[in-house]
Amino acid sequence: MKMLVLYRERSEHRQVIEDFIREFKNRHPRSRVETYDVDHREGIAMASLYDVTRYPSILALRDDGSVLQTWQGDDDMPRLDDVSFYAIDQS
Repeated sequence: MKMLVLYRERSEHRQVIEDFIREFKNRHPRSRVETYDVDHREGIAMASLYDVTRYPSILALRDDGSVLQTWQGDDDMPRLDDVSFYAIDQS
């Protein structure tokens, strides 16, 4: 399982997202986490690839890149246990 995080580094959500990522990595050190700033070229490309339109966004992906679950926008942010379910399920 891989977690993909798309957010704006220069936003009010930055600290919340970075804390979320840190805690997720502590709980699931074998899971991969990729972060992208959507104000940069790579972030824009990833958002387009996965049809992400609201930020911050968290995607749980299979190792082949297919989407297991998507959470988009600050009103749809998952709890850590919600994302952890996918990390455990795919182990």
